Order: sequence, then C-alpha cells, then structure tokens
Amino acid sequence: MRPLLALALLSSFATAAQPDPAAITAAMKKAVAYAHTHLAREGGYASSWDKEGKIGEVEHGKSATIISIQPHGTTTMGLAILKAYQATGDEVFLSAAKDAAKALLKCQLATGGWYSDFDFDPAKAKNFHLLSDLEAGDKEPGKRRNSSTLDDNKTQSAMLFLLEMAHEPACAGDAELKRHLKIAFDALLAAQSATGGWPQQFTGPADDSAPVVKASYPAEWSRTFPKVNYSHYDTLNDGNLERIAHLLMRAYELEKDERYLASLKKLGDFFLLAQMPEPQPVWAQQYDRDMHPAWARKFEPPSVTGYESLGALEVLHDLWILTGDDKYLAPMKSALAWFDRSKLPDGTYARFYELQTNKPLFFVAEKYELTYDDSNMPTHYSFKDDRQDDIDAFKKRLAQGREELRRKLAGPQTPKEWASRAKGAAAKAQKAADALDSEGRWIKDDQIDGGEFVKNLNAMAWYVEAKKKSAE
Repeated sequence: MRPLLALALLSSFATAAQPDPAAITAAMKKAVAYAHTHLAREGGYASSWDKEGKIGEVEHGKSATIISIQPHGTTTMGLAILKAYQATGDEVFLSAAKDAAKALLKCQLATGGWYSDFDFDPAKAKNFHLLSDLEAGDKEPGKRRNSSTLDDNKTQSAMLFLLEMAHEPACAGDAELKRHLKIAFDALLAAQSATGGWPQQFTGPADDSAPVVKASYPAEWSRTFPKVNYSHYDTLNDGNLERIAHLLMRAYELEKDERYLASLKKLGDFFLLAQMPEPQPVWAQQYDRDMHPAWARKFEPPSVTGYESLGALEVLHDLWILTGDDKYLAPMKSALAWFDRSKLPDGTYARFYELQTNKPLFFVAEKYELTYDDSNMPTHYSFKDDRQDDIDAFKKRLAQGREELRRKLAGPQTPKEWASRAKGAAAKAQKAADALDSEGRWIKDDQIDGGEFVKNLNAMAWYVEAKKKSAE
C-alpha cells in the first residue's frame, strides 16, 4: 500500500474512533435545550417523565409540577448540565444550570436541607415549612414537613451541586446562592452527632449530651420489628455518611475552611468508634444512642453488614489519603479478614449477618420474619449480592502509596494525559449521542429518563473537555 494512502486510511480511522467534538457538543445542546424547555419545572427536574414530558415522576409519586431532590433529578441533572458548561463554555448550559440551582433555593427547608421532592403546585407546596417561610417570620412548622433528609443522597447532592455552582466563576456575584449554601452547611455541621456521625434526618443541632462510647453488642435484641423511630440514629445505610464525607472533602478542597476538615476528622473518629469488636470487626447500618446496632425498617435488623462496611473502609481510606493519619488504616486488616471468612457458599455476601454468630440473615417474603433461609426473600431489597469485585478493587487501592493515589485523584494534568482520557471516553460519548432521539430525549422503558440524561450528558462532557484540553 502506498504510504500516502495508508496515512489517509489511518487518519480516517482515527476520526471515526474519536468523534468530532463539535458534533458531540451539538448533541449535548439538543438534549439540554429539550430538558430545559420541556421537562423543567421552575428550573428543576423530576426523575423521569412520560414521553411527552408532561407528567414528572419521583420515587413516591407523579405530578405535572413536581421535581426530585435526589439522584437522578434536579441535583445530578444540574451537576451534569454544569459540567457541560465547564466543558464547552456555552451559555445554553449555564442558563439551565442556574435555573436548576434556583429551583433548589426555592424549596430549601427551614431546617437548612431538603426533602426528597417538591411539588410547586401551591396547594402542595404549602405542606412544607420552607426557609423562605422562616425568613418571612413564620417560625412554627406545625404539621408541615420540615425534616432535612440525608437518606439516598438527597440533601448531600443538593449541597454538592450548589457548592459547585457557587465556585463557578460565572456565578461569582450570586450572593443569594452563597447565602443559601452557607445556611445549608451551617445546618449540616450542627447536626453532626457527638460521636461524629449523622442521622438519616435532622431538624436542628445534634444532642450534645449523647454519650461518646465504642460500639458494642447489645445484651439482647428483638427478632421481631419493634416499630421504633430510627430517624435520629447515626446511620450508614445507603451511603448516608459516605456522601457526606465526599461533600465535605469537596467543600474543603474548594474553600479550605477548617470547619470542614474538623468535621471530616470527627466523622473518621466515628467510624473508628463504630467498628464492632471481634468476632465481627465491621459496621452496622445504624446505631442507637448507646452505640448498639439497631433496627431501622422492618427488613433492616440489628446486624453487621457487608454493604455499608465496605463503604466505611473506603471513607477511612479517603481520610488517610487526605490527612496522612495512619489511625484511619487501623481497622483495615481485621475488617478485610472478616470479609474473607464471611462469603456465602454461592460466592456472594449477605446484606445482614447476625450479631456475634455471623450467620447470614434474611427475611421471609410478605411475612418479614427473620430467617437463615434465603429461598423465599422479598424482591424489593437486595439481601445478598456479589461484592467481590469491589472488595478486590479496594484491596488493590489499599496497596498503593499515598502520593500515587493523590496524583491519580488529581486527574489528568498534561495534554498527553488528557488525550489518553479522550481516547478512553470516545466510544461512550458517541454511544450517548447516537442514543439521543430526534426530539432531544433519552428514552428508557418507554419513558424520558433522568438517569440516562445524567449518564449520557456526563459521558459527552468528559469527552469534549478531554479533547479540548489535549490540544491546549
């Protein structure tokens, strides 16, 4: 083959493998323009919609005027749109991101955080005690909803999006955004428990009189659901504390406010306190005032857990990377040894292990009776799962040096490193663009889907950013 022809074919192949950033940007703009015009309610977003974009759906309902304040909805869609602006500098994205932030400010609760969703229908909006109500002199919530919730990354994701917006140079003059964000952080820090954890929900500062003690096994515990209010317990469930840790780490990175570092260290101390003694040196989903594993919902018994325990180890390792304090590595050996001996015969891990015996616990479908038998479990909840890949990945990470990890966390720094990222991101960006329909929608299960929006817009923004920086 003639050299010039071979060169031309290679060039053609490279172009096909890495799509034109302008074409990817055009697809991004089409998707965001559709969402901003047809899906947004007061600037915010539900989690999914009918194919016409008229009725929004959130975890617990549907409405023409509702937005979601948990992934995937206003918070993560807003973050993805902001990322698109940062990658391109296009005002289409900035306008939509600003409107999403404004929607969150409108529904911020008087307690400083957010609920899982908000309906802008005036008849429904009046059921919430908002920050705007408080500042207008309406101080008593009465029967209105006013608990800020951390469950399922709700308040955390709202604060992360607003934090990133507040540090975007294009929003430097937005005093109202910064004021609301400060109120949220002040409330979150005040809600940190004396032991260093956080509850699933908060309505004000933590009880400073709570004892600071090491976790231990209760002398006895009920095997039937006691129907207790667990919302004030220190809670690891569903990544509650992991998400707070990530938020505080990003806040400290951006603002260098020592309050955030102090809070992170206190959270690290909580994880050290909350590690159970042998024979189960891992963590529970939630702890009562005496630092005993406790019941939450009817399918979440006092136990140690293979899920949240891995999350606890990851946060402790992140704190070691941040601070260099070796005390955060102390739980690693015993906890990982527990994982090694607690795998089920089928290669999976149970969500729950009985206190002290370490027998896997399950529930009987419909009856919700505790059992050691996994043959008839409820299907709405993951009572066991294959976590081995995650455990192996963590072990590999644990074997790496601190400076090496810090370099990796910093991301690409040179045009060559950005070019490598672009190469790796190209296929996902093209797939995302190809999946966009003629209207500018990503459809999943015959619905417009917020999760698809976030995944695909991020994939395209990462690619466009990498291509841009590889040429600088």
